[in-house]
Amino acid sequence: MLNIAKPLFSALLLITSSQLVAAEFRAGVVDTERILRESVPAARAESKLEKEFSTRDQEIKKLLKQAKEIQAYLEKVAGTPPDAAHRSKERELANLNSNLQRMQREYNEDLNLRKSEELAIVLEQASKALQIIAEAEKFDLVLDVQSRVFHTPKIDITDKVLKFLAAEEDKAAKK
Repeated sequence: MLNIAKPLFSALLLITSSQLVAAEFRAGVVDTERILRESVPAARAESKLEKEFSTRDQEIKKLLKQAKEIQAYLEKVAGTPPDAAHRSKERELANLNSNLQRMQREYNEDLNLRKSEELAIVLEQASKALQIIAEAEKFDLVLDVQSRVFHTPKIDITDKVLKFLAAEEDKAAKK
């Protein structure tokens, strides 16, 4: 009889202790994509990038307008025999298109690099905010929603992180 009671007691103790641990366990989820879209630091980073790249964007738009004007001229004189001015405009358009392609490629590469840098800063700020919130509210586990983990909205702490980041931005602006 004693041999049966000991394993039964151990099993009961294990079940009871696991229920106690489960009662104390606190989990949350956070949506980093939403933080990258809606947070104050993300909006600031986007504004910074727009300002930083606006001159180059305007230059590209100006060259695009020039290319369209030349293209319109060439289409207008398409039925006439090509003369020196016509060939000169064709060369100018070819050079302009080649410069435009190069400028757009460099613009996109530089913009993507800078976006990555700025988003890394935002993610670092969000990570610090998340750590502070998780420690203050005694979370045992916080998962990213992007990991496709089922969760209920009541454990989503994304709004808390967004509010924390906004408050930190306000503090920095007041200094």
